[in-house]
Amino acid sequence: MNPGVANPYHTDILVVGSGAGALAAAITAAHYGARVLVVEKSAQFGGTSAMSGGGIWIPNSANARRAGAEDSAEEAYLYMKSVIGDEVADERIRAYIHAAPAMLEFLQTHSHMRYQAYPYPDYYTEQPGAKQGFRTQAPETFRGSKLGRDLYRMRPQAAGSLVQGRYSLTFKEARKFLTQQRGWHLTLLKVLLAYYLDIPGRLRGKLARRLTQGHSLIGSLYLSFKEQGGQLWLQSPMVALTSEAGKVTGAEIKRPGQTVHVETSRAVILAAGGFEHNAKLREKHLPAPTRTDWSVSQENNTGDALGAALDLSAAVDLMEHAWWIPVIHVPGWPRPLGIFAERSLPGLVIVNRHGRRFANEALPYLESGFSMYQADSVPSWVIFDARFRKKYPFGPLAPGWAMPDKSIPRKLRQILVKAESLTQLAEGCGIEAVGLIKTIERNNRFARTGKDEDFARGKSFYDGYYGDAKNKPNPCIARIDQPPFYALPLYPGDIGTKGGLLTNEYAQVMNTQGEAIAALYATGNTTAAVMGTKYLGAGATLGPAMTFGYIAALHALGLQGLLENRVENDA
Repeated sequence: MNPGVANPYHTDILVVGSGAGALAAAITAAHYGARVLVVEKSAQFGGTSAMSGGGIWIPNSANARRAGAEDSAEEAYLYMKSVIGDEVADERIRAYIHAAPAMLEFLQTHSHMRYQAYPYPDYYTEQPGAKQGFRTQAPETFRGSKLGRDLYRMRPQAAGSLVQGRYSLTFKEARKFLTQQRGWHLTLLKVLLAYYLDIPGRLRGKLARRLTQGHSLIGSLYLSFKEQGGQLWLQSPMVALTSEAGKVTGAEIKRPGQTVHVETSRAVILAAGGFEHNAKLREKHLPAPTRTDWSVSQENNTGDALGAALDLSAAVDLMEHAWWIPVIHVPGWPRPLGIFAERSLPGLVIVNRHGRRFANEALPYLESGFSMYQADSVPSWVIFDARFRKKYPFGPLAPGWAMPDKSIPRKLRQILVKAESLTQLAEGCGIEAVGLIKTIERNNRFARTGKDEDFARGKSFYDGYYGDAKNKPNPCIARIDQPPFYALPLYPGDIGTKGGLLTNEYAQVMNTQGEAIAALYATGNTTAAVMGTKYLGAGATLGPAMTFGYIAALHALGLQGLLENRVENDA
């Protein structure tokens, strides 16, 4: 034995990564009697999933039927095909549609995880088979006190998903607060009371123990895995995969002071995120300009699992794509803030260096982020006035009534442009004043008529979902005419990369010869997305990650018959 190399560690299934897809696979395998080891590169478990909203896109679910909604596998297939086209093999699409509801029911039965079908619309509501709600599932709240000290080893939520960096909201609460629906003051008061009345939690620190969003998802899954006797190694990155006669037999895992040879009797499941924090891979594959500090995801996603599989001649796809989102990058802050929904609010426009709009501001965030590349507009600028500033939040800016200009953090003030006229604002942004003035004049005319003659903002059902219903005649368009005026630069960021290992309908990693690599599986952003280049609805990253993690565990244990029975029952 070489110095610093530990004796082999034996397990049935090794899962690389500790996000939602990884834990879904681990819980499934452990439930059916397998010994499972989960290894995590960092000192915190949960990955980007813990930082996310925690929503999962699950068509044709029992949860939706319990909520009174109608759906079917064929409607879901029609929708996915109408949006994705031929970018993804039919076998993978159908595998997802049929296994996703089964995965959800399995975890709700055999873990602490609980979800409710939520009236959140599919992103392409005009496409055949689309639904105006209840495919997206929202996590219920989970008591973090159940985790004990492990709560403080879970990766923190993204700052942008918390009110003032500490108050955690559910889907329903967040939308009510953002769009200022009736009763939002009372809702916020209840959230504040729940936070401050948790005396034991406040004595431990500012972390909320009323877990919502990604923290509810990861907290409930982690506790379930732990109760099943599963093993989690933190600070244990995978160095390489090991194989024999074309079959993966385990991996080398670097632990403090030693390298451990983990030998697997069944499989290795890769669920370690994408490559968005690997500058070389970004520059090689993604559109330019590109920077790692435009990514909203956690910093350990550097493509390690992808590289290990490529050493075994794995095939890849969609490498030039990411889960795009407009971001605000504040120098000196830990990570950028993704602008998920605020773009739908009335009283703003997004313009290029000529001061012109180039897309519908209320687009789903993937299209909104990518539109900057399509329009050669990096950075872009969001423009709004004093009326918007006082009333609504935008990224790092809380509404003016809660965050007056004098209390804006110094680093944020460095990028925020404020001026008494549009001409001065344009000068401060380095954009064309004539174009900006014409754009604002045109926006103000659209605000009167309610019709965006350029990009149809506010026309689709999805556009209006995060608009202000009290703003008439269009919930997404209002006049911009009250000085002072404000601007913030926007960049094409991401919540992870979309490209990665090519897998089949059983989540097996394929090689460049079109064959499955024996005993090697992958899910989540380590793989090429089953959604292709699109984003079908809220939760379209985590839903497939968990579903194909579930599929991988069943197939690795020879239980694919459970999946096939599901397909037959649906048919």
